[in-house]
Amino acid sequence: MHMKGSDIKIYQVGDGKVKISVRLDNETVWLSLGQITELFERDKSVISRHINNIFKEGELKRSSVVAKNATTAADGKTYLVDYYNLDVIISVGYRVKSIRGTQFRIWANRIIKEYLVKGYSLNKKILEQKGLQLQELKDTVKLLGEVAKSQELTTDESVGLLSIISDYAYALEVLDQYDYNTLEIKETTQKETYRLTYDESKTQIALAKKNHGNSDLFGQEKDNSFQSSVNTIFQTFDGVDLYPSIEEKAANLLYLVTKNHSFIDGNKRIAAFLFLNFLEKNRLLFDDLGKKRIADNALVALTLMIAVSKPEEKESITKVVINLINKKNYAS
Repeated sequence: MHMKGSDIKIYQVGDGKVKISVRLDNETVWLSLGQITELFERDKSVISRHINNIFKEGELKRSSVVAKNATTAADGKTYLVDYYNLDVIISVGYRVKSIRGTQFRIWANRIIKEYLVKGYSLNKKILEQKGLQLQELKDTVKLLGEVAKSQELTTDESVGLLSIISDYAYALEVLDQYDYNTLEIKETTQKETYRLTYDESKTQIALAKKNHGNSDLFGQEKDNSFQSSVNTIFQTFDGVDLYPSIEEKAANLLYLVTKNHSFIDGNKRIAAFLFLNFLEKNRLLFDDLGKKRIADNALVALTLMIAVSKPEEKESITKVVINLINKKNYAS
């Protein structure tokens, strides 16, 4: 388990001469081994032995009560340090028979309650605001789409503009599902007509390089991560593709090439170029009317979103891409 961005509260021990920075995360409080030692005024080896016995005796499950957090040491270097939650701290307090354990538990429970109430109120307010804004935007898009089909507009330019805005209704639905973590992979295309190889991708990058001024750094690989990305897209397990559909392969191609930063220059452009080329060769880039499945500006936005995203967001982001190029979107 890794700790996220934690809130910090200061706990004063006894007469207030000793102050401990207590982390609040995942609805509990956390202290490092050194901090627990300071809290109970015991030797570090004693506290460490008690903690090990807590896990050895099965009183608590280590994976549920220990989290790692990046901590800057006195030497200026950053290390991953184990932090223990309130359950461990209370158990150690019982074992060392310290009144400080009871005092800390009372303080911690009060802080956690305040933290949860504050967090609930804030999250509720954010969700209400986001829901209202999204619904207003959806209603506006729907209205514009209806107006575009009416006779009130006379110029082709106006009708075309509003039709384009209306096309984003499905994209808004996808983003709504993304916000509430309800996106699913569905209505995808299983049959491939084209499989990208590393050698062919290098040829495509060379062609793209000509359109970007033949820069010496554009498309120059820093390591083997690009080849690994391409191989990952078509990886199989027991003869079954890791990414069974064209849409899943395309989305992960865009993500991996963007995120792995395999080139000295041109990472996002190369990722977008290979993504579009892969869809085109699999006959999924355009619909029956010759319109692109995903608008150029939408692709730019997605690529930038991938570039700044956190690794743990990969699944959610690739699902967004998949849902913007799947069969449901084709029909919209």
